[in-house]
Amino acid sequence: MKRISWIILIVVFGGAWAVQSGTSKGTKTKAEQAELKQRLTPLQYEVTQQDGTEPPFKNEYWDNKAEGIYVDVVSGEALFSSTEKYDSKTGWPSWWKPIDGVEIIEKKDRKWGTVRTEVRSKKGDSHLGHVFSDGPKPTGLRYCINSASLRFVPADSLESEGYGQYAKLFPDAEQNKPAKKKQAPIETATFAGGCFWCMEGPFEKKKGVLAAVSGYSGGYVKNPTYGQVTSQQTGHVEAVQVTYDPKIISYMKLVDAFWMAMDPTDNGGQFGDRGPSYKPVIFTHNAEQFKIATASKKALEKSKRFDKPIVVPIRDYKNFFPAEEYHQDYYKKHTIKYKLYRRGSGRAGFIKKHWGK
Repeated sequence: MKRISWIILIVVFGGAWAVQSGTSKGTKTKAEQAELKQRLTPLQYEVTQQDGTEPPFKNEYWDNKAEGIYVDVVSGEALFSSTEKYDSKTGWPSWWKPIDGVEIIEKKDRKWGTVRTEVRSKKGDSHLGHVFSDGPKPTGLRYCINSASLRFVPADSLESEGYGQYAKLFPDAEQNKPAKKKQAPIETATFAGGCFWCMEGPFEKKKGVLAAVSGYSGGYVKNPTYGQVTSQQTGHVEAVQVTYDPKIISYMKLVDAFWMAMDPTDNGGQFGDRGPSYKPVIFTHNAEQFKIATASKKALEKSKRFDKPIVVPIRDYKNFFPAEEYHQDYYKKHTIKYKLYRRGSGRAGFIKKHWGK
């Protein structure tokens, strides 16, 4: 009798109590699955990748009443808001609608001897839970979701975590924030020129540059490690993010510094470092930067300073994750090793030949 009741609970409320798993969708490569196993907790992996379900009332968000949004634990895409969350009395967090329906994919689920509607995230292809037609008005829907498939971002942290576009959902939280002090306009530029050890100095030595931080940019894995990036499985390249005062130094000057620190004719890596993660890229943060970088690239090619074409792509900025502390200011902390590496890789000789420095 207990087993019959247990199965009824599964079918009606959308969960397999003891973390029952289905069949993996198989849309990710072995390398991607291995990375997810390392990054996620066992329960998060079981739920999102193997269609598992966590137990009711014993999960992180079923009773969470704080203001904020819920994002896919795998991809980071925004899925649900506390403004549509309600207590469905099932023991799983429930919503009567997602933030944006286009981020949700619905599929027929014929497991457990009945037909239900499975809910998956669009970008991450994560199993989230199921949707039922027994919810409250105005939609009449109940999105019954696993806490393990989500990460909660509090309303007062939306800006700092890159979800500022959703702050308007929580006007009270915005009003309660302390007034921001007026600061001098500071701008950001992001460049990839091969090994980031060799790219910090050319920028940091410029007057008006406040900082040059080594990191990873342009890929699809959040907060990657150096080992993950160099395995060529993340889509990221080694890059340097520069913060600067535009009243003192222009973006054009930064682009000039970039050209003079790398080989713009090599798109297979840079000097001794080969592979996708060492490819050069200019990541532009706005239309003005794109315009300046494009004009500078054309001017450099027209100058005939190099015998080969300029092959550095100019791409829209997507993301940036700082590298491990060991890599920051390497040229300052390990001066001798840095000089030997720069010389041995061929970078120093190439720059001296073409720029006389």
